[in-house]
Amino acid sequence: VNLDPLTETYVMPFYMQYLAKWPEYFMATRAPGSERLTGYVMGKVEGKGEKWHGHVTAVTVSPDYRRLGYAKQLMKFLEDVTEKVHNGYFVDLYVRMSNDVAIGMYKKLGYSIYRQVINYYSGEEDAYDMRKALPRDVHKKSIIPLPHPVHPGPDD
Repeated sequence: VNLDPLTETYVMPFYMQYLAKWPEYFMATRAPGSERLTGYVMGKVEGKGEKWHGHVTAVTVSPDYRRLGYAKQLMKFLEDVTEKVHNGYFVDLYVRMSNDVAIGMYKKLGYSIYRQVINYYSGEEDAYDMRKALPRDVHKKSIIPLPHPVHPGPDD
């Protein structure tokens, strides 16, 4: 599934650490009537106070299965875990600024650009931090965009 060059690929201990700490944030989809993996999502919950939120660490769908609703299903799963299990205020994710297709998809799913993060991807490309407010964020404070780009911090 990670044949897409825009999907971050991590070392196995990274995946195992996430799976051990946040197993509720993992989901994979399979092709109907098959064992073939079509996509997956992994994430975590983090923050304090009104910054308590779910984070999409990776979401990917195999090129053969795109535009069939798998990404929407995976994102909804992660949003539901954040809202119903962890009572989070929002869900966030990072996306390459050059990935117009993904940005468009996230916007259709209700995400908005919160901020631009300079050199987020290995110091080579900026990212958008996109967010979607959940019902707990009644006043939608978590998605008020920052007026200027930022550099990655220790929490990014």
